[in-house]
Amino acid sequence: MKQALAQALARRRQALPEGTTCWRWVDDEVPGVTVDRFGEVAIVALYQDATEAFERELAEHLMSLEPLRAVYVKRRPREARKTANEAPEQVAPSRPVAGEPVEALVATERGLRFEIRPANGLSVGLYLDARDARAWVRSVAAGRRVLNTFAYTCGFGVAAQVGGAARVANVDRSRKVLDWGAQNLSLNGGSPQRYDFIASDTFEWLRRLTKKGERFDLVVLDPPGFATFEGQRFSAQRDYHLLVRAAAPVLAPGGLLLAMCNVEAMSPRDFDGHCERGLAEVSARRVTSFGASGIDYRVPSALKCSVFELGESKRRTA
Repeated sequence: MKQALAQALARRRQALPEGTTCWRWVDDEVPGVTVDRFGEVAIVALYQDATEAFERELAEHLMSLEPLRAVYVKRRPREARKTANEAPEQVAPSRPVAGEPVEALVATERGLRFEIRPANGLSVGLYLDARDARAWVRSVAAGRRVLNTFAYTCGFGVAAQVGGAARVANVDRSRKVLDWGAQNLSLNGGSPQRYDFIASDTFEWLRRLTKKGERFDLVVLDPPGFATFEGQRFSAQRDYHLLVRAAAPVLAPGGLLLAMCNVEAMSPRDFDGHCERGLAEVSARRVTSFGASGIDYRVPSALKCSVFELGESKRRTA
């Protein structure tokens, strides 16, 4: 196992983007295990049952290969989300399996700074597979009005702001993670305005924006696989087209829609089908498609990203 970890480390380190201290160290080299590196902390995710002895051995190998302050373990059984709510210490222990507790640290991604909280349940502050998508947003954001839905800690919002966006509105149901996102913006030299960090249901807010006639030049859709909106259960695998359809009216003509989905069970073909159904009433052309970076993720990855440029509504032009 230690040899596999060392070989993975050598491969990733040679190709990482400049100014990046957070990346996936292990993705397929140890069966049932991923390891994400955030500066001097490693986050191990276990997708199969493992003994405490295995966890300790893995942590010791990681610490022997790199000068880590701590290794945290996230246990992700099939019902991890439910278990995380009912018995959080069981799936995401607040103390590291090796090293000293680290309450928070700052990791960098292509020079962008993000606060990471290793003991914060299953999600520690940044989804690393979206690195290339954040870089794309940063590259096209200049002068655009950006709507970042399901914003979490506002990684896309930070990328857009640093990229020169005219305005960035971040929407998430949790005020807690939006405040975390505001802190991330401050870390990157921004001045957070509370009215641009909107604690609301994304579907509800998209309806409000449509009714008000407010338009954006770039909309980011990166929903969780499952969620509850207004008492209704949302499944990305079943309902993603409904989200795309709800977002289309808030895009200005010529605006860009970044559609993303990280549900492994949804094939790229099914994802494309959802996007096509959701955009059926507007003229749209696909600009580009990509997934997680091949530097540190399996190819093809679970993440699917497509960018569409939108034109006029087909109803209005018919």
